[in-house]
Amino acid sequence: MMWIRSVLVLFTSLALAQETRPPVISPEVQPDRRVTFRLSAPSASKVTVTGEFARGSQDMQKDAAGVWSITVGPLEPEIYHYNFGVDGLRIIDPGNARVKTGSTPSTLASILEVPAPSASFYDGQPVPHGDVRLHWYPSKTTGSLRRLAVYTPPGYDQGASTRYPVLYLLHGANADDMAWTNLGRANLILDNLLAAHKSKPFIVVMPFGYGVPPGETNNTQMFGKDLIDDVIPFIQSRYRAYSDREHRALVGLSMGGGQALTIGLERLDLFSYVGGFSSGLRPADFAQTFANVVKKPDEVNAKLKLLWVGCGREDGAFAASQKFSEFLKANNVKHTFRETSGAHTWMVWRRYLNEVAPQLF
Repeated sequence: MMWIRSVLVLFTSLALAQETRPPVISPEVQPDRRVTFRLSAPSASKVTVTGEFARGSQDMQKDAAGVWSITVGPLEPEIYHYNFGVDGLRIIDPGNARVKTGSTPSTLASILEVPAPSASFYDGQPVPHGDVRLHWYPSKTTGSLRRLAVYTPPGYDQGASTRYPVLYLLHGANADDMAWTNLGRANLILDNLLAAHKSKPFIVVMPFGYGVPPGETNNTQMFGKDLIDDVIPFIQSRYRAYSDREHRALVGLSMGGGQALTIGLERLDLFSYVGGFSSGLRPADFAQTFANVVKKPDEVNAKLKLLWVGCGREDGAFAASQKFSEFLKANNVKHTFRETSGAHTWMVWRRYLNEVAPQLF
């Protein structure tokens, strides 16, 4: 129990330091896009910051008042995630109210946004906006009440007779059904594409991607059953959605990318657009998992309107994604393999959604 006592002592000292000293501004984004991080921790012996803006952890320096700081950059305009390390303990920035959350504690991080001179493709802009709605639905598969998020395009409520295609958009490990809106800004990306006449209007369904508790091995199987037997019927009963495969897509990132490729390519009776971003794949499983795909590639090619696989070269998933593309090519399955810069981050996945959405429907 000593480690619990140590953690409590650390957080108590940090809280007292924040209460008894002038407010510490962190992060501070300067006009030249340099960013200063600060943390009041007089009793700490070492403080670091680790974020998507740099490789590895960066040592911070303590001043006479016990405030640790570091200035990095200038940084490219983007949305970054970061954490502090205080004597080896990983924490969020207590001076920053913007926090990345998910379904497990390991995803907790602080959010830094470095704005561009003009609005980015993922920023809220003065255009018509769609709605994001939350639903609880009974899952026969899991025997529980589960939540999902739904994006409807601008004007959905005004067109009582209009039907829409549906994109089922899956999150990655440790995330949840709100990840694609809270972190991926999917709703704003689609609003902006629609306003620019670059994309067709469609509904986006973002379910919770765990059919079993995190860490169990049959997640894809159980989640796939929930998606097909529970989620899709729920959406068909609640929304003016087309019910045919030609108007249905399945796309995901990381864990969800592996799920989208595995489930989508096995169920081409339900989906005609399939995509995976930085997908969680095992090359050793390709021959077995995708046996039905490579058995009759001509039939698969005829059914698929889009098979899109993308990954950043600095991503740990890149080798597997590249090998999957080579596997598909060797078996004459038509697809797009998008190789870009970038690591396993939302910075990459936002760009991929912005690129793929105009190719749907």
